[in-house]
Amino acid sequence: MLANVPSAIVIGVDGHPVTVEVHVGQGLPGLTIVGLPDASCREARDRVRAAVMASGVKWPNLKITVNLAPSSTRKTGSGLDLAIAVGVLVANEDLAAEAVAGIGFLGELGLDGSVRTVPGIVPLVDALACEHVVVPVAAAPDAALVEGPHVRPVATLREVIAAASGDEPWPDHDLPARAPRTQADLDLADVRGQAAIRTALEVAAAGAHHLLMVGPPGSGKTMLASRLPGILPGLDRTEAMEVSRIHSAAGISLSGDLIRRPPLRAPHHTATMVALVGGGTDAMRPGEVSLAHGGVLFLDELAEFSPTVLDALRQPLEEGVIRVSRARFSARLPARVILVAAMNPCPCGEAGRPGACRCPDGILARYRRRLSGPLLDRFDLRVDVMRPQVEALLGGEAGERSETVAERVARARLAAHARGVRANADLHGPTLDRWAPFDAEAHAHLTDCLRRGRLSARGLARVRRVSLTLADLAGHDGPLTKRFVSTALALRSDVVLGAGVAA
Repeated sequence: MLANVPSAIVIGVDGHPVTVEVHVGQGLPGLTIVGLPDASCREARDRVRAAVMASGVKWPNLKITVNLAPSSTRKTGSGLDLAIAVGVLVANEDLAAEAVAGIGFLGELGLDGSVRTVPGIVPLVDALACEHVVVPVAAAPDAALVEGPHVRPVATLREVIAAASGDEPWPDHDLPARAPRTQADLDLADVRGQAAIRTALEVAAAGAHHLLMVGPPGSGKTMLASRLPGILPGLDRTEAMEVSRIHSAAGISLSGDLIRRPPLRAPHHTATMVALVGGGTDAMRPGEVSLAHGGVLFLDELAEFSPTVLDALRQPLEEGVIRVSRARFSARLPARVILVAAMNPCPCGEAGRPGACRCPDGILARYRRRLSGPLLDRFDLRVDVMRPQVEALLGGEAGERSETVAERVARARLAAHARGVRANADLHGPTLDRWAPFDAEAHAHLTDCLRRGRLSARGLARVRRVSLTLADLAGHDGPLTKRFVSTALALRSDVVLGAGVAA
C-alpha cells in the first residue's frame, strides 16, 4: 500500500514542503530512503524502526521504500522522522489514511518513541499548507507563532498512534511557559562627553547608515555601539516575524514570543566567512549577518578580522541580502543591517598622540591595508573617537537619555516612510535626486570637494543621504543647505585611517 504524509525541510531561512511517500510491499525486508537524503535523513530508518516498536506496534517484515519528494532537492536534518513513521504505519494499514489526512508532521524520533524538537520550527510550520500540524511539545510555543495551521503538540509517537486510531483524543499538553524577553537597560545617558560620536550614533539610527569608529582603547567605542539598538524603532509585526524566522532557522528558541526589538550581534574577530555570511552545509544555515537582520551587526576590532571575510560583506551591505549558491540549490538569506565597526588607529592603539605610538612604519602600513578601499567606502559615517575629557568622566553632566534620542530617530524614520522607504539609506538614483536637492551654496561646496578628489561618486550619494538624515533630525524641510552638507562631510572623515581612500 502507498501513503503520502506532508512534512517540510529548511533551506537557508525558508521552509520547503516535502511529501513523504511510503510504499510497503513484497520483497526483501528492509527500509530504503530515496529522494536525495543526507546522512541524518538516511539514519532515520533505524530511529523510526526502534520508535515504532517502542510504541507497541509490530514492525512490518516487508520491503519498505520511502521517497522524499521532490527528489531534486537535497533533504537535510532529522525533522522528517515523525512523518516517515506515520507513513509506514499508514502504508502498512496500522493507521487509516483518513485519520491523518490534512495533517503535517514535524519532529525527530528517539529510540524510545519520544518526539524531539528540530531547528527551524517556525519556517517549517509556515511551509506546510495543512489545516493541522503535529509538532513536539517543546516546539509548540514557537510553532504557534505562525498564523494559519492548528498546532497539535505531542510528546511520543504512541500519542500520535492512539489519537489517529481513535483510541484517545489528541493530547492537551501543558506547554512550556513563555519566557519574558529581557533586554539589558543600556542608556545613552551613561556616556559622558563624546558629543561628536553621539551625533554620529543618532544619525546612524535615524538613516540606517553604516558607522565606523576609530579610536584608542578605552575611548568608549564598544559602550556606544551597544546602546544603538536602544534608540532604534521597534519592529512591526511583519519585521518581527521575518527576524523570528531567521533566528528559528538558526536553531535559536524564541520561547513562544516574537522578537520585537532590533537584534544586536557582535561576532568575535576569529569568525570564519561561513559563520559570518552563512551557508557551509547543505541546509545553508544563516550567519551572523542574517541573525542581525533588522538590527545592528557590531564588528569590534575590525582590523583583526580576516580581510577575505570582511570583503564578503561588501555586496550584502549594498543589497541587504546574501545569495548563497551550491550545486543543487541556492538560498536567499536576508542581511539588512546597520553595520557598526570599531577599531584602534594602529596595533598599539596610540596613533595620533605625538610620541605615543610604538608601531614601526611597516607594521602600521600592513595594519591599514587589512581594510580595503571598497569596504571603507561602504561606511556612510567614519568618525575619530577620542578618549573623553577627565572633567566629563568625573562629575560631568549626563547626556540625553535614550528615550529622548529615540523620539527624534522615530520622527526621522517617519519622514523616510513618507518617501516610500524604510530609511534614508535606501534612497537611490532619481528618488534621491527628488528628495534631496541642494541649495546653491551647498551645491558649490560639493562641486569643490569633487574637484579636489575628496569625494567619489559613491561617496557623493552617501553624503547626500546623510545630509538628508541630518535635515530630518533637525525638522528641516526644503533643499539641503551647506550646514547639513558640511556636517555630513565632517562625519565622513577621509583621514580616519590615513589610507588615502576618497570619501
